[in-house]
Amino acid sequence: MTSRVVAAVDLGATSGRVVIGRIGDGRLDLELVSRFPNGPVEREDGLHWDFGALYEHVVEGLVEAVRREPGIESIGIDSWAVDYGLLHDGELLAEPFHYRDERSERGVDEVHAEAPFTELYQRNGLQFLPFNTLYQYRVDSRIADADTALLIPDLIAYLLTGSAVAERTNASTTGLLGVASGEWDAELADRLGIPSGILPPLVDPGTEVGRLRPELAARIGKDLPVIAVGSHDTASAVVAVPLSTPDSAYISCGTWGLVGVELTEPVLTDAAREANFTHELGVDGRYRFLHNVTGLWLLSETVRAWEAEDGSSIDLPDLLAQAAAVEGAVPMFDANDASLSAPGDMPARISALLGDDAPASRAAFARAIVESIAAAFADAVRTASALSGREIDAIHLVGGGSLNRLLCQATADRTGVPVLAGPVEATALGNVLVQFRAIGAAPATLEELRALVAETHVPERYDPRA
Repeated sequence: MTSRVVAAVDLGATSGRVVIGRIGDGRLDLELVSRFPNGPVEREDGLHWDFGALYEHVVEGLVEAVRREPGIESIGIDSWAVDYGLLHDGELLAEPFHYRDERSERGVDEVHAEAPFTELYQRNGLQFLPFNTLYQYRVDSRIADADTALLIPDLIAYLLTGSAVAERTNASTTGLLGVASGEWDAELADRLGIPSGILPPLVDPGTEVGRLRPELAARIGKDLPVIAVGSHDTASAVVAVPLSTPDSAYISCGTWGLVGVELTEPVLTDAAREANFTHELGVDGRYRFLHNVTGLWLLSETVRAWEAEDGSSIDLPDLLAQAAAVEGAVPMFDANDASLSAPGDMPARISALLGDDAPASRAAFARAIVESIAAAFADAVRTASALSGREIDAIHLVGGGSLNRLLCQATADRTGVPVLAGPVEATALGNVLVQFRAIGAAPATLEELRALVAETHVPERYDPRA
C-alpha cells in the first residue's frame, strides 16, 4: 500500500511547527518540517500575539512541506484555545490579544453580573477560567466594529482559504456554545452585549473548510484543501491518546496539563461545577471532561529566568537528572496558585509560596516544581474519578511532558496508578489522523484510530512505587 501524506500546522503557546504526516503499510509517523517561536508581546494596549509573524511562519512551513513532499493531500490546523481575531470586511482589525492579558479580569465581573457562574455552567459546561473567550469579548472595545470573530486556527484557515467558519471543538472553549446542543447560544451572547452575528457557522472535525486561495496555492506550490481537525490542540491530542481501557484517564501535558476522562454525556452537577471541571467537546461528539492544571509552564518560566540571570542556556535533561537525585523531603506549593499565571520572575514567586522551605539549589528547586505539578495532577485525577464514577486504572500522559521521566514517575507515585507515557507528538498525530480519516486513508472510529496509535507508538510504562 502506498503511503498517504498530509500536512499539520500545530501551534502552541510557546512555539509552533509544521509537520508532515504519513500513513500506510502499518506506519503512522511524522516528519518535522519547521519549528518557530511563539509567545506574548507587550504593546501599548496590553499583551498580544505577534500574529503577523506567526502566520508568516505557518505559510513558510507549508511551502517547505510541499517542497519536501509533493504528495501532500490536505492541511489541518490546531492551536491553543480561547484567543481570537476580529474581522471587518475580511480584514483583521488588530493583533489578537493574549489570553494572559489582564483586561479579561474586568470581563469576569461584568459577565457574572449579567449571568452568574452557576447559570453559565448549566449552559456551557465550562470550568471557570478568567480568560475564557466570553470574558475577553465582553471587554473588547473593537467588537462593535467587527462582523466576524474567529478563533486562532479558524483565523489562519480563513486567511488561507477565504472561508470563515468555527470548528466545533474549539468553539466549545468560548463559553458561548451550548453544552447540550453543540450550537451557538445566541441568546446568551446578545444578553452579555456580545453581538451574536459575529459568530460564524459551525463545522465538525473532518469537514473541508475550503481550498487555498489561488495566490497562496501558487506560493505554497500546490492547490490543497484545508480540513477542519480537532482544532483545539487538546481535542487533537485526545484523539491520539491510546486509551487502554474505558476507565483510563489522560493528561495532555505541555504549558498546561489537561487532566480528565472522555465521556459521552455531560456531568453538569454542582460538585463538578465546584470542582471546576469542564466539558470541552472532542472529536466525534465526545466530551473532554477535564480540569486545567498548570503544567510545564512553571518549569519553563523558571529555567528562562535562570538563563537570563546566567546569560547562558541550561541543559534541561541534566537539570532534571540532578533533580531526580535530590534526597530527603521535598517542599511543595500549590501549582495552581493564581500568582503563578503571568509571565515574569517565576523563581521569586514560587519562593514566596514556599517561604522558608524554598530550596537553595536549582536541582532541589526544580524537584519541588515537578513534584508540585505531579501532586496537582494526582488531585485532578482523583476528582475526575469521583465526579465521573470511573475507577481509574491507568493514566495516559501525552505531549511534551511524557519526555519528563521525573514527572511521569512522580505522577504514578502520587496517584498510585500506572502512567503510560507517550506519544510525545499526540497533538500532531491527532491532527493528521482526522485528516487521514477525512480523505479515506484511516479507520472510521476513534477506537480504531487509537489502536493504530498504540501499535505504532508504544508507550513507556511507569508503575507507582511504594
